[in-house]
Amino acid sequence: MFGKVNCIAAAGIDGYLVQVEADVANGLPSFDMVGFLASEVREAKERVRTALRNSGYQMPPSRITINLSPADRRKQGNLFDLPIAIAILVAVGIIPQDYTKSTVFIGELGLDGQIRPVHGMLSLISKGKKEGIKRYIVPIQNAREAAVIQEVEIYGLKSLRETIQFLESPSKEYQVNVNPEDYLKVQEEENMDFSEISGQAIVKRAAEIAVAGMHNMLIIGPPGSGKSMLAKRIPTILPALTLEESIEISKIYSICGMLPEGEPLIRKRPFRSPHHTASPSSLIGGGIFPRPGEMSLADKGVLFLDELPEFQNTTLEVMRQPMEDRKVVISRVYGSDTYPADCLLLAAMNPCSCGYYPDRSICRCSMKQIQQYLGRISQPLLDRIDICVESPRVVYEELHKKQTNETSAQIRSRVEKAVQIQKLRYKNESILFNSQLSGKQMEHYCKLGTDGEELLRHVFNQMRLSVRAYDRILKVARTIADLEEVETITTEHLAEAITYRSLEQKFWDYGRQKEE
Repeated sequence: MFGKVNCIAAAGIDGYLVQVEADVANGLPSFDMVGFLASEVREAKERVRTALRNSGYQMPPSRITINLSPADRRKQGNLFDLPIAIAILVAVGIIPQDYTKSTVFIGELGLDGQIRPVHGMLSLISKGKKEGIKRYIVPIQNAREAAVIQEVEIYGLKSLRETIQFLESPSKEYQVNVNPEDYLKVQEEENMDFSEISGQAIVKRAAEIAVAGMHNMLIIGPPGSGKSMLAKRIPTILPALTLEESIEISKIYSICGMLPEGEPLIRKRPFRSPHHTASPSSLIGGGIFPRPGEMSLADKGVLFLDELPEFQNTTLEVMRQPMEDRKVVISRVYGSDTYPADCLLLAAMNPCSCGYYPDRSICRCSMKQIQQYLGRISQPLLDRIDICVESPRVVYEELHKKQTNETSAQIRSRVEKAVQIQKLRYKNESILFNSQLSGKQMEHYCKLGTDGEELLRHVFNQMRLSVRAYDRILKVARTIADLEEVETITTEHLAEAITYRSLEQKFWDYGRQKEE
């Protein structure tokens, strides 16, 4: 006797269709599982055997063989228990094969037959929809998450016995429907605001530009100048998530089991701030069995690296390719997984070990010490940072000025307008923000006048810019023009964008000249 049901396995943040085949034949009683299985999948036979018995179904004293196809892809995770149990029941004739057609079964089984939740449900249902499968039986705890994917039928069930009863007599009472747009409309109140930051007008302006175009940004300044304070308020001016962005982020968090309890979607752009002791694997992902890292968890949001030079050099350098490609590819012997890593890199650092260079009235570091400290940040990494801005020490008068600072809501309204301009401009492209422009797209969307070309030519030669730095100046200028709601990039926009590249020379090149 033979039975077959559908399941979906996770691979990165995607999935692939798995056919669970069960054969029950005469012979010495045994329970064998094949199909390139991880240890937790092999252990499923004990969970399934006990769950069936405690649900009132005895496994026959026969030779039972379970195959998870395709056999050349490694199966891992706890989601195969339910489909294995159903396949066995089909094979022994308790459930007719017709009842399981065009249906995907996903879930872990407890020894008492209860169906337990699994990770990565969004990715699994998305893949099933692409394969044309309409009906899904999932754990009740995962049902709302699964129902985020529209135009499919999601049934949330509690136990193996309930699943069998449902297959014998399908009922709409188990179907779960969700309108994902309703979740995105509900926004949490922020407990921090840009109005709490006194002074630092240039840094706040740079942060607005960075967020509007999703440009990487580096803040340099002495201790206590407000670098971290400003960084923590960046989430309050980030543009709202689109449904597509929210689903992509939620897939990553679902795979990691980090979706908030009772929430099927991530509603806010993520803000991740790993400690400087983070390893390369924790930052970009990895491990024996690959998992997303901080760059992927910050996808469509902000990755904040405080005290940038304190990170290990190898940790910083592994970010270079993901920053350029906006994705992380983790390769292992048995295959490779791809995770999105399209985040805004926000970094903060002191200009030297004591933190007060170039103020020589306070700084006591030698030029060699300064260069050793700044040298921890490589030029290729600096090239990938669009905006570099100084956060000077705040003076007493700025703290006690009797004036009202701009609120996050005011800044965010300008950001939203600039984002909408980009959305309309790139509606026929595969991008959303200016920072994502390719070389060919820049030729079309970042055209300069004669004066602008001459200014950029002079700066390129004078500052000895790389081609990457040249491109990033144009992208930042494009965002500045969008914030002013004008289509043409003027020399004023270009000049402001150039100032955000010149600060790096003030610290890195000045130190080298002094040393020489």
